[in-house]
Amino acid sequence: MSSSISLLFLGGWLPPFDFLSFVPGPFWLGLKIGVFAILFIVIRSVLPRYRYDQLMQLGWKVFIPITLGWFFLVAGVLVAFDSLPNIIYIA
Repeated sequence: MSSSISLLFLGGWLPPFDFLSFVPGPFWLGLKIGVFAILFIVIRSVLPRYRYDQLMQLGWKVFIPITLGWFFLVAGVLVAFDSLPNIIYIA
């Protein structure tokens, strides 16, 4: 996961600033992967682990209502400002 995040979202082997381009690319990739691996380890050790029933309750009582509310809010804004995308139906 750390290498995927580093490659897809953080530029992979590229340095964060141009003036650091004298440092080789594999160093930057290794550094980014290491930072995210340590971050994942720290987050997993600090946050509590949810039981299956707690996850189900969180999903049904919190995440689904938030998602539905957000869906209706976005749909309402799109309809109110008449900015719905044009859909071409091919029969």
